[in-house]
Amino acid sequence: MTSSIVPAPADPRASGGSPISIAGFRRIYSTSQVESALGELGPGGNEALKGVYEKMLRAGGERFSVKPGAMPDFDGLAAELPNFAEVLDDLRKQLALCLETDDPVELAPLLLLGEPGIGKTHFARRISRLLGTGYGFVSMSSLTAGWILSGASAQWRNARAGKVFDTLVNGDYANPVIVIDEIDKTATDGQYDPLGALYSLLEPGTAAEFVDEFAEIPLDCSEIVWVATANDASRIPEPILNRMNVYEIEPPDREGAHRIAQSLYREIRDSHSWGAQFPEMLDEAVADKLAAVAPREMRRQLVGAFGNAKLARRDRLLPEDLNAERSMRRQRIGF
Repeated sequence: MTSSIVPAPADPRASGGSPISIAGFRRIYSTSQVESALGELGPGGNEALKGVYEKMLRAGGERFSVKPGAMPDFDGLAAELPNFAEVLDDLRKQLALCLETDDPVELAPLLLLGEPGIGKTHFARRISRLLGTGYGFVSMSSLTAGWILSGASAQWRNARAGKVFDTLVNGDYANPVIVIDEIDKTATDGQYDPLGALYSLLEPGTAAEFVDEFAEIPLDCSEIVWVATANDASRIPEPILNRMNVYEIEPPDREGAHRIAQSLYREIRDSHSWGAQFPEMLDEAVADKLAAVAPREMRRQLVGAFGNAKLARRDRLLPEDLNAERSMRRQRIGF
């Protein structure tokens, strides 16, 4: 990384409470290696791979490596998501080691264990915003392809690069937050292991020379911030568990559920231009009704409630805007 620092690109979706991020540049791949690989393809080479190499050359091999200019507002996030306080406390300690030096952000991979719908993925997205970096998401629950993270060899029909390559090469950041969602529900056909790439990606030493099987160009993935979510740790391979800091996330109590409802309301409101028509805070009567459901269902209920209020030509949500019958039906069928 170079010694110069510049303000990182602003994320228009980010809410308040984050200090201005600063950034250096980190080379995540060598353009000379890309040029050599492109030259070796020849006239009859794989057209998709040729296009990837050409895009890599246009983009260049450097990306922003960002970190907050001061300690992020972890206290504010803990107030909104109180059941994640332990995770935030550990992140605060790790960030304290690098904020006053030129060292990049070094955060141990996280595994968030807990019931479905309690806000694990929402928490990871908020962390990326607090850090001022990019965000990548991989849902493992319905995937069987072993190449989803690491790419598939270009010799195979319809092969393409993996999610890690896509997030780094097509993004702006060398240190994005990448979420491996529902890692315990990874499907395998016995021949390919979708989690195989993580054995090297979760170790900084080997991650610095990670090779996507499609592009076959070494990538520096050592600064990626990894967050995995799961419901059942017993279904995760032990070597992966040993590479991660594991946290058991309890469901929020009723007061905590109120805070989460308010947080989700503000996030939805602030991320849409129509949100300015609604008040900054959710009415307590609505928050009280939402507190009875899981955070994932809260989000669905709030989106529908905004629409119901708009159809009724109101600029605030009322309890009757929530679809309580739908919520109870989802709970009965196990969601």
